[in-house]
Amino acid sequence: MIIAAADGSSLSNPGPAGWAWYVDEDRWAAGGWAHGTNNMGELMAVLDLLRQTRGEELRVLCDSQYAINCCTKWIAGWKRRGWRKADGQPVLNVDLLKELDKELAGRTVTFDWVKGHAGHTLNERADDLARAAATAYRDGLTVPHGPGFVAGSAPAVSLAVGPTKREPEPDLFSMAEPLAPAVSGRWPAPEDDAEATVVALERALLTDEVLLDRDRHAELLHPDYVAYEPGGAIRTRGSALARAVSLPGAVELTVLGADRLAGDVLLLRYRLRRAGEETLYSSVWQYDGSTWRRRFHQGTV
Repeated sequence: MIIAAADGSSLSNPGPAGWAWYVDEDRWAAGGWAHGTNNMGELMAVLDLLRQTRGEELRVLCDSQYAINCCTKWIAGWKRRGWRKADGQPVLNVDLLKELDKELAGRTVTFDWVKGHAGHTLNERADDLARAAATAYRDGLTVPHGPGFVAGSAPAVSLAVGPTKREPEPDLFSMAEPLAPAVSGRWPAPEDDAEATVVALERALLTDEVLLDRDRHAELLHPDYVAYEPGGAIRTRGSALARAVSLPGAVELTVLGADRLAGDVLLLRYRLRRAGEETLYSSVWQYDGSTWRRRFHQGTV
């Protein structure tokens, strides 16, 4: 049986976020996002551990009751209700939960809760690694991904989120330069965790740091971009860039679904609450070989 600790970290929740699982110094992995939550990190740590230890009997140590309950109690009910909670509201982190459901099917996996920051050797090491990944995203440093899981003499294929090369990963909210197609590995390829990447990019387009910076904004829009605004206006890429304005008030984005339409095309559906108004949006994102770019956008009040 493999015994591993899994943990997540978010520096401001949401903010630069990391995840990690740890068996020993020869078998561990870490990764994260430029913008994510602690719960995302907790779930992703378990998910990557499951992926990398396929075929192994597994015991997972978590200090997150949320992660444990998701995997052992809640997923089945949410799935029956179409990934909605008992009150009808959409489940958060549904992209990660769907993948966890797939990986847990047919597996012998047990979960044990351990108290965090209480000196448990495996948990403390996983916590340190997750926090190091989040800090690396915040500071624009190389993320320590780890060796992954090694069964016998052959390491399992790493499915960690982020570039496969050990290069600094982009911070969506404090990039010094616009995204550059010539830089390989800046964003995950379509077969990686595209859903989480696209959600983070969509959120970036709601921030003044990206929305009002023409270069950054332009790099996230496909050359053939078109948008149908809630008021009826139709925007092309040029007019969207020219008419970009600051979004008033606090913005709350709730993901309703992320559907892969093709290997390089993803449809994101979400609800946006801002200044007392609620709008439903759908965005089509396309991977162009170097990054995901928004190609179509439509809003309905």
